Amino acid sequence: MPGSAKTMAVCTVSGLVIATAYTVALGGNGWLWFLWIVLALVTAGVVATRRV
Repeated sequence: MPGSAKTMAVCTVSGLVIATAYTVALGGNGWLWFLWIVLALVTAGVVATRRV
């Protein structure tokens, strides 16, 4: 996995941890989860294009 894809993957996992901690501590936030899903999709796209 190239450097940029690895960085995106780390950011995505970190975002998931932050979103989960926020939800547990303060309750759910739809925008937060929507943004995490967008980040995950962008990361999947970067990984897919780097493998080709």
